[in-house]
Amino acid sequence: MTGSLRVGLVGYGLAGSAFHAPLIAATEGLVLDTVVTSDPERQQQARDAFPDVRCAASPDELWARAGELDLIVIASPNKTHVPLATAALDAGLPVVVDKPVAGTAAEARGLAALAEERGLLLSVFQNRRWDNDFRTLRSLIERGELGDVQRFESRFERWRPRLKGGWRESGAPEEFGGLLYDLGSHVVDQALVLFGPATRVYAEADVRREGAEADDDTFIAITHAGGVRSHLYVSATAAQLGPRFRVLGSRAGYVKYGLDPQEAALREGERPGPGWGVEPEGMWGALGAGESPLTGGGTPVPSLPGDYPAYYALIATALRDGTPPPVTAREAAAALDVLEAARRSARDGVAVTL
Repeated sequence: MTGSLRVGLVGYGLAGSAFHAPLIAATEGLVLDTVVTSDPERQQQARDAFPDVRCAASPDELWARAGELDLIVIASPNKTHVPLATAALDAGLPVVVDKPVAGTAAEARGLAALAEERGLLLSVFQNRRWDNDFRTLRSLIERGELGDVQRFESRFERWRPRLKGGWRESGAPEEFGGLLYDLGSHVVDQALVLFGPATRVYAEADVRREGAEADDDTFIAITHAGGVRSHLYVSATAAQLGPRFRVLGSRAGYVKYGLDPQEAALREGERPGPGWGVEPEGMWGALGAGESPLTGGGTPVPSLPGDYPAYYALIATALRDGTPPPVTAREAAAALDVLEAARRSARDGVAVTL
């Protein structure tokens, strides 16, 4: 492929407008060509933000122009991911799909097989592999600063006592709503990247808020093949937020509070540039043993900058050079194995062996 790669973006809700569109536009070698949304107000928002973008009311308009495009990005509701990704691959177009790529691991593997058969790129947008805290933790582990990791605690907690509405909070099975498939997709993916395959899964999923239909307070325990135990918490009802990471090893532990700043910056309309993803020193995590960082224990660890732009830079490289994508559909399928096991565990009150 030569020249700038032209991207069609399906969906212009939160994921499309705050994450994908600005990151695509900021990536050298990519051009946001078309945004698909049937909402006239969102079409105008897209034109205001990206004056050269074209708008379409239906994905069918992209398939009809497949020869003019180099990549399709799917940022529409979960239930549309598989049919839209299938249609794009059938049209001969490489695809990026927001997480979760599918509702089941079998569907994800089916998409992966189709992409392999067609010789097309298929990747899943697991952007939180490029969070500042995750990048920092991964570096500490690779350098052996923690010794042998024994327990990994990861929390993605929010205080949202009132429902916001929308498909993400729907209890309809086809929507794959609820926190297990939303934030759970992130924390499970991170755990598998750090510590490898899961062999056993136990979960508790609750519906706490009045009027809620889908899980809004969920815990997942994973036993990894290498022996590490991951305890993962996702919640919309946490009145006091715990540490984002608490990682305990044979030599030291690492504790980190607060969320990566990139999502908040993107929501505020900021765009990647100098100083992007840098965290204030007061938010750095601490490495140490024998005492809580909140009582002065441990040594501050400078947070590596968050780097969501790296995902699309790697996608552009993969399209041009044929290198593997930064996240594969088969990796996403392995995470879905865990999410499906967690759903069964929470429903039946048993641990599930994979």
